Amino acid sequence: MPGFPLYTADRIRAAVNLADLVEPVADAFTAFSTTDGAQAPVMVLPVADGGDSHIKAAHLPRSRHFLVKIANWFPGNRHRGLPEGGGFVALFDATTGAVTALLEDEHHLSDLRTAAAGAVCARALARPDAARATVLGTGRQAELQAHALTLVRPIRQIRVWGRNHGRATALAARLGQDLPRVDVTAVADPEQAVQQSDIVVTATASPTPVLFGSWLRPGQHITALGADDPAKRELDGAGLNRATRVFVDSRELALRYGDIHAAITRGEVTGERIDGEIGDVLAGRIPGRRTPDDITVAKLIGIGPQDLAAAETALALLERTDR
Repeated sequence: MPGFPLYTADRIRAAVNLADLVEPVADAFTAFSTTDGAQAPVMVLPVADGGDSHIKAAHLPRSRHFLVKIANWFPGNRHRGLPEGGGFVALFDATTGAVTALLEDEHHLSDLRTAAAGAVCARALARPDAARATVLGTGRQAELQAHALTLVRPIRQIRVWGRNHGRATALAARLGQDLPRVDVTAVADPEQAVQQSDIVVTATASPTPVLFGSWLRPGQHITALGADDPAKRELDGAGLNRATRVFVDSRELALRYGDIHAAITRGEVTGERIDGEIGDVLAGRIPGRRTPDDITVAKLIGIGPQDLAAAETALALLERTDR
């Protein structure tokens, strides 16, 4: 038997929900951008059939723990009757290096902390009266992002689009049951849905843009989180140029992965297009939305300190249930 607790996915799912992680993730955004010596290395390992493995680590000075996470995502498992996500999170004592706990979460904590990050970005950057949202994507993260928006804004309407309309319809039906006070509909025309929305979330694994600058209008907020490696892209260059404010979770990672990296590679924007990190906005170091007509973009790659915050929160909740 190991000398540390091992928590399985079933126990983690029962103990930790989305709302538990919003504030810890907000704190992690801020700590990463404002703490000297914060470390958040990332490695992305592409595997066969569109699968990938993300290896992330995190250390914040004066934190009790450091973390190493392996998060696997194999979309082909959908057709094998297997979970698409897998992996584990390891917490270590930051003083001794001893293993504190192993969380075999099957991607659950990664999913929740990403959704919590979406909630934090919408709260920080979307207009306070934002009530209409469009989610581009039909997977687990798209579903969680819809829930996340309702935690921070008075959402009355959600439109769901996916390249597979059947999956979009199924997701809209689930959301309609879970969110009875929200009008949820699957749409075939993403352009029209986006143009009528206050908030747009992109949560796909697309290698080519699914959201275009010509669709945007003043006052909107966009959270783009699906493109988290060099081969994925959800936003076109026109969208990044039309935005009046562009923020990232990590400037370093945004220049290496995803939409901004792709646009820079093609000469559509430069690194100066990034106005700052979201943690700097939360800390009050730089302004976020300046006017009601700003078009704000939050481009998320996913940073280890958020995983650290999620794991420490999960461990505290699990230990409470053990008492």
